[in-house]
Amino acid sequence: MRNILYLIGEAFTNLRRNILVVAAAVVAVFVSLTLAFGALVFNELVRTTTLQWQAGNHMIIFLNDIGGAAAHDEMLQQVGSFEEVEQVFYVDKNQAFEEYAQMFGRGSPGMLEIIDRNDLPASIRVELSDLSQYQAVQFRLVGDPLVRRISIVSEGIERLLNLTQVLSAIGVGLVLVLGSASVVLIANTIRMAIYARREEISIMKLVGAGNWFIRVPFLLEGAIEGLLGGGLAVGAVLVGHQFLGRLPSDSLIQFQVSGDFLLRWGVLVLLFGGAAGFVGSALGLRRFLKV
Repeated sequence: MRNILYLIGEAFTNLRRNILVVAAAVVAVFVSLTLAFGALVFNELVRTTTLQWQAGNHMIIFLNDIGGAAAHDEMLQQVGSFEEVEQVFYVDKNQAFEEYAQMFGRGSPGMLEIIDRNDLPASIRVELSDLSQYQAVQFRLVGDPLVRRISIVSEGIERLLNLTQVLSAIGVGLVLVLGSASVVLIANTIRMAIYARREEISIMKLVGAGNWFIRVPFLLEGAIEGLLGGGLAVGAVLVGHQFLGRLPSDSLIQFQVSGDFLLRWGVLVLLFGGAAGFVGSALGLRRFLKV
C-alpha cells in the first residue's frame, strides 16, 4: 500500500513540475473529446426528435376541442381530400399522451407528472405526396377555428438531418486530428518529466529500482492528464445539454436526450481520455526511458 501511494504521489509531483505543458495536453484532450461527445449527443437528439416522423408524417394539424369528435372527423375527411395529401390519420388525446410518454418519460420521468392527458390536443398527421406542397395545404387551413396550430416538420427535419451529416463528418475529422495531437502532447509532457528527473531516475536504477517501479508514475501521469481532459469534456457537454433543455420548444420536439445515453457515453468518453493519456505516456517512455 505504501508503494502504491508513493507512485501516485510521484505522478502528481510530475504534474506540478510541468504545469503549463500539462495544461496544454489537458486542453487538447478536452477539445477533441468535447467535439466527439457533443457530436454523439447532437446525433442522438436528432434521432429522437425525428423518431415519430419516420413513418412519413410531414405536417401535424393540432385541433381545438370545439365541435368534439364529429368536427374532428369532418376535418380529417376534408384534409384527406386535398390533392397534395397522400395519407392522413387521426391522433386523439390518449394517443397523444402515450406518444408524449414515449418521447419524454424514459429520459425525464418528471415530465409525465407536470402534464395531464387532457392538456394535449388531438391532431391530424399528414403525409404529403410532395414535400414542397406543404404551403398549399397550410394556406387552405389558415383561419379555420378548429385548427389550433399547424406544425411543418418535413422541411426543418430534412435540413437538420443534412446538417447533422455534415457536422458529423467534420467532427470525426477534427477528433482524429486533435486526438492525435493530444497523444503527442502527452508524450512530450512525459519526455519533459523524464528529462527533469533524469538524475533521480539514474539513482533509482543504481539502488535496484525495478523497471515498472520507475515507469508507473509516468504512466499514471499521462492517464491523469487524459482523465482530466475527458472529465472536463463530459462536464462541458452536460452543461450544454442542460442549457438546451431549458430552451422553449415545440411540444413534440425535445432538446434533451435520455439520462442513460449521457451516462453510458460519458463513462466511455472518460475512459477513452484515460486510455489516450496512457498511450501517450507509453510512447514517451518507449523512446526516452529505456530501462
